[in-house]
Amino acid sequence: MYLNVSDSNSAAHYLQCELPDEVMLTIFSYLYEQDLCRIAQVCKRFQAIANDNNLWKRLYQSVFEYDTPLFHTENCRFDFIPFEESEHHNPWKESFRQLKKRCLHVRPHYNGTAKDPVRRMPHFETIQASLDYADEHLNGGAKIFLHPGTYRGEFLVIDSDVTLIGAAPGVVADAVILERDSESTVMFVEGAKSAYLGHVTLKFTPNVTSTVPHHKHFCLEVGENCSPTIDHCIIRSSSVVGAAVCVSGAGANPRIHHCDVSDCENVGIYVTDHAQGTFEDNEICRNALAGVWVKNHANPVMRRNHIHHGRDVGIFTFDNGLGFFEANDIHNNRIAGFEVKAGANPSVVQCEIHHGQTGGIYVHENGLGQFIDNRIHSNNFAGVWITSNSNPTIRRNDIYNGHQGGVYIFGEGRGLIEHNNIYGNALAGIQIRTNSDPIVRHNKIHHGQHGGIYVHEKGAGLVEENEVYANTLAGVWITTGSTPVLRRNRIHSGKQVGVYFYDNGHGKLEDNDIFNHLYSGVQIRTGSNPIIKGNKIWGGQNGGVLVYNGGLGVLEQNEIFDNAMAGVWIKTDSNPTLKRNKIYDGRDGGICIFNGGKGNLEENEIFRNAQAGVLISTQSHPTLRRNRIFDGLAAGVEITNNATATLDSNQIFNNRFGGLCLASGVQPVVRSNKIYSNQDAVEKAVCNGQCLYKISSYTSFPMHDFYRCQTCNTTDRNAICVNCIKTCHAGHDVEFIRHDRFFCDCGAGTLNNQCQLQGEPTQDTDTLYDSAAPIESHTLMVN
Repeated sequence: MYLNVSDSNSAAHYLQCELPDEVMLTIFSYLYEQDLCRIAQVCKRFQAIANDNNLWKRLYQSVFEYDTPLFHTENCRFDFIPFEESEHHNPWKESFRQLKKRCLHVRPHYNGTAKDPVRRMPHFETIQASLDYADEHLNGGAKIFLHPGTYRGEFLVIDSDVTLIGAAPGVVADAVILERDSESTVMFVEGAKSAYLGHVTLKFTPNVTSTVPHHKHFCLEVGENCSPTIDHCIIRSSSVVGAAVCVSGAGANPRIHHCDVSDCENVGIYVTDHAQGTFEDNEICRNALAGVWVKNHANPVMRRNHIHHGRDVGIFTFDNGLGFFEANDIHNNRIAGFEVKAGANPSVVQCEIHHGQTGGIYVHENGLGQFIDNRIHSNNFAGVWITSNSNPTIRRNDIYNGHQGGVYIFGEGRGLIEHNNIYGNALAGIQIRTNSDPIVRHNKIHHGQHGGIYVHEKGAGLVEENEVYANTLAGVWITTGSTPVLRRNRIHSGKQVGVYFYDNGHGKLEDNDIFNHLYSGVQIRTGSNPIIKGNKIWGGQNGGVLVYNGGLGVLEQNEIFDNAMAGVWIKTDSNPTLKRNKIYDGRDGGICIFNGGKGNLEENEIFRNAQAGVLISTQSHPTLRRNRIFDGLAAGVEITNNATATLDSNQIFNNRFGGLCLASGVQPVVRSNKIYSNQDAVEKAVCNGQCLYKISSYTSFPMHDFYRCQTCNTTDRNAICVNCIKTCHAGHDVEFIRHDRFFCDCGAGTLNNQCQLQGEPTQDTDTLYDSAAPIESHTLMVN
């Protein structure tokens, strides 16, 4: 029987145009990829059916097994791109096209021939067999797909530009496991310039009971002069020595990214001996030793890695290790988040180093490093430790909420600490001790639960142009033989004192603005002997400068003004030198010296203070030379309560209550002083018959004769001025007490009888003979 031409055309027409799509799809599903491509060229209908996504998906998964199309977008880069996100009309077909070229398959127990006779895709039982075939037949560039299974015992040394990639449904690396118990699981050596290993699990599981020696202890090893890409691998090692990943030798420059190096019984990643490499977006956690070691001039780049919950340090650079570390998240490691030792010099930029079980950054034993733009917070110990001749740069970091201090420099540490924001730490924002000598500048140190800067045990350092404010304790503490230099800082708004020198604290305080503290601006005590020069000290709620308990110091050319109490207090056997200061506009006295205070006051300008320009009381004995004391709202100089003084060549003028006012029994040494043009308001008030309270209220203490009234049963704490004695207590049994400073209690309305020289009574208060005592800072020794 013969088929004529018309019958043939009819059959072709039926096949091309009338056979249902479902039937055509069923027929096409029996074809391989090459046949599908050929048949798509027959006609437009065949082309549309042959490009069906489900058809190609089944075909693709029968070969490569992936649930999602995998694209070979560039050399050593493979990306899973979900179907709905792909730019290709048929992602499965395009992925097939990209992967098929020069591909080999390792598929143990595969039910087929060694070579697929149609596709010509060789299949192998072992990885080594596929590598040998690639070297012999493909001359490099082969893509070897490793299908599900555990590949044990193969010693894989990669010395060519081959691609080894897992091929499995689901999480690919979970299904493709390469395991070895001696030497290294996978080793890349010279010749593997563009090799690729991806989407597999590598395990190194030595038998701890074995007596067979082995010299390598690495799961993955990258040697000299090779630069493979390791991508999306899971890497595990149970060896208690060595490292899970070792990159070693000049020219070793791998790219390791999106890998999981966790739960290893040794170091996670070890880079050494001039090696380099780029390590990005890896998960490195729960390792027994450091997450990362870098030593011996190795210089890797590590970005966006997550390094956490290690049982040792997070990253350890030592023995001249280098490295650039950017945007890594380092947290919850048992020791420091980042440790630098023995000449190492890493650059650490924009990392977050936090919640360390000890400190954040630890630099010691001549360590260096640049730590820039990092967030360092919530560590159990100091955010940054610097010790033993180390000299890092700590710049533009946020260092906050530490359970101890912010930056701790000790044991002859150095360092440049600049432009950081240091706040909210439980101890001092910066602590300097034991012969350490850093440069600390342009930082903000604030809102600490403790002090701002604490310098002790012979600490030193240059501290300049910082802003130190709103700390719970002192803005700056200097103690125990320390000698820092503080220049051009703004130290303000603290809840205690601004700068506190105690227990032989020394150093220089120059050109600083110190203002608005709840206590005094500066306190000096117990043998401390600083040089305080050119500062502006104002707004202290407890005075400007307090020198007490044997304090010393040279205060020169400072401006001390607008303090709520005395501009300068000197008390309890203290003996400072004040030269050429301007002490003015105080809301109390200018300088108050009492309780055995001494001091040399030379060439100071003391003016426009609410109380006495200089008040000397209670066994004190200062020396005043060539000072100008003027325009005060009370007396120029008052000496009372068994005190004395040496007054030599001073000018005292235009003070409201008088120039030099001496209490009963006071006999100072007075020579060559000019006392003139004082307003003598006290004498004028007495001559006019006024109660002295009229000119003083209860805030000032004019010096004159004061009395007590036995008839009214007043005590020697209740002073009565001479005019009230004459008028309000006429005919009473009265007693002269002494010539001294007081305000009149009769005029104040605090006695039983109303004052006849005064209006309505004011608040009830006792006479105060001295200004209110200053508040002294507590000494807290914190190591």
